[in-house]
Amino acid sequence: MKFSYAQSMCDPSFYLPLAVAAEEAGYDSMVVPDNLGYAGPSKAKYPYTPDGDNSFLEGKPFIEPFVLMSAMGAVTERIRFSTLVMKLPVRQPYIVAKQATSLAVMTNNRFDFGVGLSPWPEDFQVTGQDWKSRGKRLDEMIEIIRGLATGEYFEYSGEHYEIQKIKMCPVPTKPIPILIGGHAEPALRRAARLGDGWMHAGGPPEELAKYLERLRELRKEAGRDHLPFEIFAGSPDAFTVDGVKRLEDQGVTTLVVGFSLPYQKGPDPQPLDQKLGDLRRYADDVIAKL
Repeated sequence: MKFSYAQSMCDPSFYLPLAVAAEEAGYDSMVVPDNLGYAGPSKAKYPYTPDGDNSFLEGKPFIEPFVLMSAMGAVTERIRFSTLVMKLPVRQPYIVAKQATSLAVMTNNRFDFGVGLSPWPEDFQVTGQDWKSRGKRLDEMIEIIRGLATGEYFEYSGEHYEIQKIKMCPVPTKPIPILIGGHAEPALRRAARLGDGWMHAGGPPEELAKYLERLRELRKEAGRDHLPFEIFAGSPDAFTVDGVKRLEDQGVTTLVVGFSLPYQKGPDPQPLDQKLGDLRRYADDVIAKL
């Protein structure tokens, strides 16, 4: 089992010391959130909170993920960085491919690219991207990013994107793992069909078990059940040694663990010392005993 430290919406000055501490404590990776901004209350419901309210985002600091991962990569040597998840269809695929390959090069292949859809129509409006075609465009964007990341001449002609024959340089020495986020059936199908893995956004343990079973079915249908497949997941079971072993038996490969409440309204009340203590305590109580 691998362990990924989750921290979001905190004082931006905390991230670099937290990355160093997580690496020293034995975590394998850190997950990095993505949010463009807050447009006010949305008519859309957020799928991962009981009431669907998005107002917890107001006033919360988010550093652009590629910028943040580059900074954390510069002060670490081993730990990996994973977006959980980048809202890909609100962006332009060629530019994202350049950012992703550059980050992978500069961190010596320490980047896992978690991607998914944004639940907020406002994100698409502010970036001038189409809302209705978001799923199909995400599929095409994954193909485009993979093709450009090879460093060979690449061209693409799809329903939504046209890429003329072109190559990027430099590119990483290993393929960038692309992990698909989302709990809905289309997201699970996308992960099974196109992903190198799947990223879970939290919830009751019994729901996670259902998602994992469905993923196994869909990967078999797609003829991809023989390929390596990463499962990033968070669960209340992650906080005991026995619980970690149960999750590993279910097929989870990386446990995402955090120690603050990401959906609370207002500023994050935890000081840096408390965050450092929490991540180190978990490493001593759980990671070191496995």
